[in-house]
Amino acid sequence: MTREVVKNAACTYCGCLCDDIELHTDGRRIVRATHACTLGRAWFHRHPADTGQPPAFVDGRAVDVEEAFDAAADILTRADLPLVYGLANSTTESQRAAILLAEELGAVVDSHTSLTHGPSKIGAQLVGKVTSTLGEVRNRADLVIYWGTNPVETHPRHLTKYAFTPKGRHVPRGRRDRTMVVVDVRETPSARAADVFLQIRPGTDFELITVLRALLDDRPFDGSLVDTCAVSIADLTRLRDRMKRARFGVNFYGTGLTQTRGKHMNVAAVLALTASLNAFTKFVAMPMRDHGNEAGIDNVLSWLAGYPFGVDYTRGYPRSNPGEFTAVDLLARREADAALIIAADPWTTMPQAAIDHLERIPHVVIDRARACRRASARVHFTAASPGIDSAGTAYRMDKVPLPIRAAVTSAHATDENILLGIYQALRGSQTRISPLPGTQVSPL
Repeated sequence: MTREVVKNAACTYCGCLCDDIELHTDGRRIVRATHACTLGRAWFHRHPADTGQPPAFVDGRAVDVEEAFDAAADILTRADLPLVYGLANSTTESQRAAILLAEELGAVVDSHTSLTHGPSKIGAQLVGKVTSTLGEVRNRADLVIYWGTNPVETHPRHLTKYAFTPKGRHVPRGRRDRTMVVVDVRETPSARAADVFLQIRPGTDFELITVLRALLDDRPFDGSLVDTCAVSIADLTRLRDRMKRARFGVNFYGTGLTQTRGKHMNVAAVLALTASLNAFTKFVAMPMRDHGNEAGIDNVLSWLAGYPFGVDYTRGYPRSNPGEFTAVDLLARREADAALIIAADPWTTMPQAAIDHLERIPHVVIDRARACRRASARVHFTAASPGIDSAGTAYRMDKVPLPIRAAVTSAHATDENILLGIYQALRGSQTRISPLPGTQVSPL
């Protein structure tokens, strides 16, 4: 069978969104993914060839999509407080359609961000953020600091493509022109690869960064804070000096900061430290985003609603209050009475109280052909996978939008088409519509 090659494809597995992948296909499935990391290769190779899976199920029964649209619309319109959740692995176009649907329903819409980097958004709102693109990091950064993240295992190409080993315009020798520092609570593969590893006591990130800020500005501080962090003042002084000497430094921070004691205040402290460092040199900060288009749903919600996650449309206009309108909280308090889950797996990421309530309420699932069908879902749609058998747009972790190409064809509709189909059923319209002017929707 003749092989086809798709060049400069984007891998949507993680927030790096590497767009230099060369995909070899046999016309039905991807057989080789050149330049992809271990996680990316598994992502591409696990995608099955067309297995003839039905496009939709209603109460476990295979149906055509029109019947499924009507059933999904009926479930969502009967609800007093429907929840629209997921979208971190959908295209920007699909995310826009989901928000249109949520607004029409008067629903709450939330994404995986509330479980990972929601505190990053709150921290940035408190103190602001000095940031850059990954291209600038690649070409300029001579000091790279990872806080509470293990990119060797979670974002394998982050170090080799953007931050540590690649040669750049102002770091022509690559690895030999850069210093890598890891601050974490345990020794990880990333810590072993680093030039400097600072191991701290769990839950003391805020205290550590507070001491660093005091050292940076030559302000007095409580020495017991250093003991609390289980590090020495000499280690912190050396780290301060490294940061001040850097020509271009970057703080990459992960969920080790956002999901531990301190949460958004940890991020606010890192961002404030980054801003203070710009009195001495150039320093930027950036979160390590997990899913392929997790940054995209933050952007799209911010455009359309003014808030990056946890948005409530029940009053006809958008409101946001993390802890009140976020998915886990709505489910754990048993307030949502129907749910639409899009390209997400809350059953493995949410606490048990939220999962238990989700199982009790009627829910609609839009998921990939490779995913297992949820037996508890009243309606289940099989959708195409962005970057494999559907195209669109996604945002890299540095907020740079990139085109997503399809390598193989799919018999299944995209998330966007499914969401628009539900929207049309909701409106009782027989004419295909677009979520916003200028949007092109392919036929189902």
